[in-house]
Amino acid sequence: MKQSLKLFLLIALLAACKTDKKITKSEIQTTAKVDTQWHYLFDGTSTDGWRAYNGEDLPPQWVVADGELTFDTEKRTEAERKGGKDIIYAAEEFDNFELYWEWKLPEGGNSGMLYHLKEGPWGPPEVSPEYQMLDDLKWEEINNATLEPWQKTGADYAMYSPDVSQKIVKPALEWNTSRIIFTPEKVEHWLNGKKLLEFVPWSTDWEQRKESGKWKNFKKYGTFKSGYIAIQDHDSPLWFRNIKIRKL
Repeated sequence: MKQSLKLFLLIALLAACKTDKKITKSEIQTTAKVDTQWHYLFDGTSTDGWRAYNGEDLPPQWVVADGELTFDTEKRTEAERKGGKDIIYAAEEFDNFELYWEWKLPEGGNSGMLYHLKEGPWGPPEVSPEYQMLDDLKWEEINNATLEPWQKTGADYAMYSPDVSQKIVKPALEWNTSRIIFTPEKVEHWLNGKKLLEFVPWSTDWEQRKESGKWKNFKKYGTFKSGYIAIQDHDSPLWFRNIKIRKL
């Protein structure tokens, strides 16, 4: 009886091991298939592909530390403390895409992720749509100013405001996750797993917002249908990781 029980347990163990092996192989194949759809713009080790907007090299303030792409304000001179060290991923231009990244800011921090950016004699926000990143909880207090909803985190800056009922606001120095999904049929902004807004680019509504708002005198705003991904410098320490994109 004992021998039969031992034999039964041995067969059951071997069967379980065999099953686990099959599942693991399938999971690996599935993961590999998914991973090949994504291209890392920053993987925690290298700044390859990145350089200054309208420049040739990466500004010295942008460094890799502890697996993060960091903007170090201690490395700028007093004359440079007005921002403007924006950087672009210049290795490739993108049209339709899903962009994912993780980020954090200090108290009062401010930045933006831009897309469809072309270089030229203009500032990036004058032509490129921007996903706003801001310390919503402290910026107004620190700067003694009141912001519009379209100026706060998750907004399509100066165009579309985030749905505050879906917005998870994290304190300064805590990591956030963001996504932009862009197609000609629909654009979506996501923050910490929640969709904040959606709109149709170049639609009648989009054109009306452009012509009646901040961009009414910037005729090239939003007109480029492909371009670079860019990160904005607003004279604030910044931290980014796992910046990746997949084409749609």
